Amino acid sequence: MKTKLFVALLIGLGTVACSGGEHDEPENNQEQEQEEVCSYSYDQANTKFEWTAYKTSDKVGVKGSFQDIEVESEANEDAKKVIESLHFKMTTAKVSSGNEDRDMKISKHFFETINTPTISGQVKSVNDDGTAVISVTMNGVTKDVQGTYEMHANDFAFTASIDVSDWNAIPGIEALNKICKDLHTGADGVSKLWSEVGLSFSTSLISDCD
Repeated sequence: MKTKLFVALLIGLGTVACSGGEHDEPENNQEQEQEEVCSYSYDQANTKFEWTAYKTSDKVGVKGSFQDIEVESEANEDAKKVIESLHFKMTTAKVSSGNEDRDMKISKHFFETINTPTISGQVKSVNDDGTAVISVTMNGVTKDVQGTYEMHANDFAFTASIDVSDWNAIPGIEALNKICKDLHTGADGVSKLWSEVGLSFSTSLISDCD
């Protein structure tokens, strides 16, 4: 009798263990959430390339930009890789600083002096430590420029400082400072145009998500 009772108990436990609860669902029927996949691409309309030149001993900044910019890029699911694919070319005859007379002088006396009708370059790397490297070709010289960047969602902003003497452009600095001598003279009576130039590049990528 005890043996029969023990066997019955085992069968009962096995039945309970193997039977599904009323809330159980087969694993194959569970809905799997799909991650959103986005493709990013460059948007010319939301791009700015600006520079800041400095005059007088007090280093007064003069900001400007280039009106004619051509950019090539490749779409990618990684926004950083879109930035790293950017190649650009800017026409130096179309400078915009908010003053037409100054724009003409910059184009003629700086860029023409160093025989630079266009400035070209590319983004070489966008690093995880917040730095980025672009190459810039001007006056027949190509140099790498390291700066810092911020990237939030689709928005990218890069800033750096260069010295145009690295591109053998001091003759252009001297020619422009000569023609603008009075405008570049500060309270100390010294006329000065700095070879240091600040650069900034910003853009907002287009995202297409499925």
